Amino acid sequence: MCGITGWVDFSRDLTTGSSAPVLDAMTDTLAARGPDARGTWLDTHAALGHRRLAIIDLEHGAQPMRTPEHGPGGLPRAVISYGGEIYNFRELREELVLLGHRFTTRSDTEVALRAYLQWGDDFARRLNGMYSIAVWDTAREELLLVRDRLGVKPLFYHPTADGVLFGSEPKAILANPLARAEAGAEELCDALLFLRTPGRVPFRGMSELKPGHLLKVRRDGITEERYWTLESRPHTDDLKTTVATVRELLDDIVPRQMVADVPLVSLLSGGLDSSTVTALAARARAADGGSLSTFSVDFTGHTENFRADAIRPTPDGPYALEVARHVGSDHHPIVLDRAGLLDPAVRRTVLGAWDLPFNFADLDVSLYLLFAAVREHATVALSGEGADEVFGGYLWFSDPGARSAETFPWLKLGAHRGLDPRSLFHPWFVDGIDLGEYEADLYRTALAEVPLLDGEGAEDRRTRELGYLTLTRWLPILLDKKDRMGMASGLEGRVPFCDHRLVEYVFNIPWDMKTYTGQEKALLRAAAADLLPESVLRRTKAAYPSIQDPAYDQALITGLTAAAGDGDAPLSPFLDADAVRRMTDKTATGSLSEFERILVESTVRLDDWTRTYQVALTGVKGAA
Repeated sequence: MCGITGWVDFSRDLTTGSSAPVLDAMTDTLAARGPDARGTWLDTHAALGHRRLAIIDLEHGAQPMRTPEHGPGGLPRAVISYGGEIYNFRELREELVLLGHRFTTRSDTEVALRAYLQWGDDFARRLNGMYSIAVWDTAREELLLVRDRLGVKPLFYHPTADGVLFGSEPKAILANPLARAEAGAEELCDALLFLRTPGRVPFRGMSELKPGHLLKVRRDGITEERYWTLESRPHTDDLKTTVATVRELLDDIVPRQMVADVPLVSLLSGGLDSSTVTALAARARAADGGSLSTFSVDFTGHTENFRADAIRPTPDGPYALEVARHVGSDHHPIVLDRAGLLDPAVRRTVLGAWDLPFNFADLDVSLYLLFAAVREHATVALSGEGADEVFGGYLWFSDPGARSAETFPWLKLGAHRGLDPRSLFHPWFVDGIDLGEYEADLYRTALAEVPLLDGEGAEDRRTRELGYLTLTRWLPILLDKKDRMGMASGLEGRVPFCDHRLVEYVFNIPWDMKTYTGQEKALLRAAAADLLPESVLRRTKAAYPSIQDPAYDQALITGLTAAAGDGDAPLSPFLDADAVRRMTDKTATGSLSEFERILVESTVRLDDWTRTYQVALTGVKGAA
């Protein structure tokens, strides 16, 4: 994995003055992402920093990595700071050797650097992986930033008057005095809505490089280019061929993503997605004469006292154990309790890992604690993230109200169940930042991007729209969560279902084929039929586990009431005291729904974020 950061400024000499200490400060903010090593490199107009989490070729591959070839003034021809994994680096290395390139390491970093020298900007199209890459070309005096197709690895940037700041996390950019933590109406809208709009960040002046895009920074300005996007095309394979193709892809993807020179494990919930990845990983490990360790999260007394609901009809624990026995993995349930989830130090760490006011209530905290426990055993973890987005596992693909909603379907379902970001704020605040129109405009923009297919009927077209919205506006939230919570502990998460080849293929499979048995993700169930116990193949989707403890909710509500009652709290002027009181009363009676819990926690998180990062609210009515 790793963390990258840097700074380009065409108006000054970055090898003099305070530039080196500033680069050091930017680099060291990413220590959790790269606990194994650090490095910096400075040129007259470019400065690159790197924190390394060593995964492949542990003794070599130090970064920023320089070419032995020289450019102007005896400088290296190019320098790279790279984070992530390139899963086809071995094939690319063989191709580059045939083209005359020589290698001194076994690392995928050197492959990326040589690929840039060989193919220039086009090298990104040849990569299969998850990555954020920065290349400084000394001959061109050009910085190239590249992000993977699905946006598994983050990369933020902040244009300046004479260049750019960039980093794997916002904190690296904010460590440079040229950046300030500010937010206006649009940024607050981004913080309140439960979606990720490609490129947008709730810090004014800062952007996130869009998935499948590259950014060029030259003396004459900054340009962003798209090198990959989802495309619509007719699906001509019959059902049998389609199932076989999905399986063939997974048979290639999972072993490919298991390449590592450090311990690797699999996350196993007992659901279809993680169980499929685990079964394939166990087969690959057994073929090499080894065994696989698996990990799951649970809560004290959760299985024994489980209460079913619409999104969690069954507890994970028994299914995870059954799959572990079936595939022969060494399984480790990580059992958490209320005290751990409420630990103030843990919650500060979670906010610091995010850098942003996004929040999934106790799911964030439990995921961080799970990853911290896994990190004691391994450095890399496989995950089933992405299957619901790719294969259409969510309720909104079939719910009539969500399908007909004139907004993002999960916002419609969430509001219906109590997750309405407007409900705790004064109407004048919501109207003042124009949240409704902002949401509507984002939705119109997203729909306009959808690649339509000629001759497709209205229902199929709507399903295609839902698939595109889910992959581009919902999946990024979950990938962000997994990345931030994992890297806070120095754990690399790999997501086989986000391989772009699988995403491209399944995106164009008709909905009636994806659900040909009448059950969600029927296609994936068929592709994994010989891998899993029958109980798991039949199991209805269950969301990531959430603690079922009224005392947890009662502890949470104190944060909301404190924010509402504290005149110095950043959100205090905007919160509706009556709405907060009604939420407090619901908590006291034990009737707070999980969606309302997320609403409470997200509101408190926004207040904590504004306070912790000293975010200046500018141009917002009622702000101090």
